[in-house]
Amino acid sequence: NNGSSQKSLADIRALLAKTGGKVAIACDPNDAPNCRPIAEAVQRAGGHLATIWNKPDNLHPWGFGEHWVAHMSWSDVEPAEKTARALIKAIGGKGGIVGVGGIAANNPSVERRAGLMRALKDHPGVELLDYQPADWSTQKAGEVMQGFLTRFGDNIRGVFCANDSMAYGVLEALRAEGRRLPVVGSDGNPEAVDMVVRGDLVATVFTNPYWGGGITAALAYHAAIGTFKPSAEPKAHREFYGPSIVVSKDDAAAFKTKYIGATPKYDWKDFWGSSAGPIRQGKAG
Repeated sequence: NNGSSQKSLADIRALLAKTGGKVAIACDPNDAPNCRPIAEAVQRAGGHLATIWNKPDNLHPWGFGEHWVAHMSWSDVEPAEKTARALIKAIGGKGGIVGVGGIAANNPSVERRAGLMRALKDHPGVELLDYQPADWSTQKAGEVMQGFLTRFGDNIRGVFCANDSMAYGVLEALRAEGRRLPVVGSDGNPEAVDMVVRGDLVATVFTNPYWGGGITAALAYHAAIGTFKPSAEPKAHREFYGPSIVVSKDDAAAFKTKYIGATPKYDWKDFWGSSAGPIRQGKAG
């Protein structure tokens, strides 16, 4: 959807019209507010939907009968707190840092910042100089970082990035200024893992997008063909967390061999076997 909620909704409506609702859809709604119109469109058409990452806290699949099958996200607060603590350790526990965030209404963006703030509470010697959104964009993150460098100069000792793509832009901006600083990311992209191995990134977080994409597609598909009835499942099966792995230099090479150099095999009918538990309502992370 190229980061456009409007395009995401329009494409899904077109797909529903084309198939007469006989379709199983797995999607990231792009941001939380877009989840409701997507779920309502799928319900009206009689389709089946499984969502990933983004939805409002007060909106739930069980309010849509069989049609919104399940929602999966990741508990981003704890992993972000761990990468923030790794960043703080890398700067010696004192000094100024800056943060580069994602889309403001995006659940992962909100939770990853919350994880950073949780880590900072234990380290009064570390000052968050500023935190600005870059909408998950490499280019925009580079521009944000250039602005930080202009404003804060040598007072910046480290950079917290809410995803790997933005970390790439930050690193480019630092290289352009001839600077090298500790930087952390998130998502566990192959390029980012290589950067952790080389020491260009301090840490990243892997959310296993291969499994996440596959299991949401499987949930929607098997509900559509009648393999199971979503409304008969407990709420823990309709809103659940996927697994996260924090990747640092100590384990990056072994992680790369297992998850990037090879593709783990999964039973796509074991819908909740890798679940990290039910989403905790009213509490981020």
